[in-house]
Amino acid sequence: MLRANLSTRPFYNERAVRVWTVVLAGLVLGATVVNVSCILGYSRSDTELALQASRDEARATELRRSAASLRGSVDTAQIASASVEAKLANDLIDRRTFSWTALFNTFEATLPANVRITSVRPLVGEGGHIALAISVVARSVDDVDAFMEKLESTGAFRNLLSRDEFVNDAGQLVAAIETTYLPVPGAPATAGDRR
Repeated sequence: MLRANLSTRPFYNERAVRVWTVVLAGLVLGATVVNVSCILGYSRSDTELALQASRDEARATELRRSAASLRGSVDTAQIASASVEAKLANDLIDRRTFSWTALFNTFEATLPANVRITSVRPLVGEGGHIALAISVVARSVDDVDAFMEKLESTGAFRNLLSRDEFVNDAGQLVAAIETTYLPVPGAPATAGDRR
């Protein structure tokens, strides 16, 4: 058996080479189309973002100019006057929300038999703290001390001090007590509380 090719022109299988060349060219062409479409899309997006950024910069400049003109037109005397009026209004609101019922209920629960309250004067201070000036008449210093201890044990009264004590013409002890009253939060309010 002879294995030599005796033809003048040998036969090569060129069909497979052409198919692979066409497939490779198609892949390159497809990748090129995808790349070109991505570049065009990114270019459009970049242009839109640049336009939006320039519009935003113009708007920011306009707002800065407007804020500067508004700051220039503010009347500081009018603001100070409004602040004073707001403080007065807040003080009035704090005074209106003071619960006399809750205070007197606490006094009723803690008042010893030999002590009488003759006057109560609240002063609403900063931060809602209420200073009370309480005048009492008692038979002895021990009765006043017992009343002060009971008030302090409620947790609603702090810094209890007996400022002034003297014996009146009837032989009774008159004492002026000062304290800070901190109403218990969440205590139920009644319709008569805000008088």
